[in-house]
Amino acid sequence: MILLVVDTQKGITDDRLYEFAKMKSNIKELISEARRNDVEVVYVRHDDGPGTGFSVGDDEFEIFEEFAPREGERIFDKTVNSAFHGSVGLAEYLAQKGEKQIIIVGLQTNLCIDATIQSGFAHGYEMIVPAYANSTFDNEYMTKEICYHYYNDYVWPRRYAKCMDMASVVEMIRR
Repeated sequence: MILLVVDTQKGITDDRLYEFAKMKSNIKELISEARRNDVEVVYVRHDDGPGTGFSVGDDEFEIFEEFAPREGERIFDKTVNSAFHGSVGLAEYLAQKGEKQIIIVGLQTNLCIDATIQSGFAHGYEMIVPAYANSTFDNEYMTKEICYHYYNDYVWPRRYAKCMDMASVVEMIRR
């Protein structure tokens, strides 16, 4: 089992997100529990490319301070939505470790989280989604609240992932 923290970067981790305070608290709790229970925490960052303000070397690109990786924790950078795309190296890393169970948290629900959940499922991983540990912004088609619930309550459960309450995920980490 690993805890996969996706795209929680300074430029987008703020109170514009749906249920930001709850999401922030839940992710911090999951990172702490994972570390206390020898569950590896792996980070992914999205790189929009040079000159975008959201690329290697830019402050906005760095991981949100309150979720910051510890020395030795792995960080994978990607230029595509799915963390399991062949260009990222995450799938190869997990294969070497024999990991098949992934707790996924982060941003954005309708983009990189969705793409990573669906491709993780297609690669044979058991994808676990803790409640209120992913989020997104309003977009031109739906509000951030509708978007969150559309994926967490309708698209992923019983199809691509186990969507679980926080207490159940914390208990899973402790086992």
